[in-house]
Amino acid sequence: MAIEDRGFASMDRQKQREIASKGGRVAHEKGTAHEWTREEARAAGRKGGVASHRFGQQQPQEKKAEGEC
Repeated sequence: MAIEDRGFASMDRQKQREIASKGGRVAHEKGTAHEWTREEARAAGRKGGVASHRFGQQQPQEKKAEGEC
């Protein structure tokens, strides 16, 4: 068996979804699953939006050589 044939990432997408779904269901049944409050969801969304737009704003502008417009 090659290293690439082992683990969760090497499984087909459907099998991964089945396993992940079972884990989520069990966590909710046990009461250990995290449930977002409105404020937490809002903060996470804002944080993601800021991070996704940060790269475009930080690109340095190229300096033009003298005589170029």
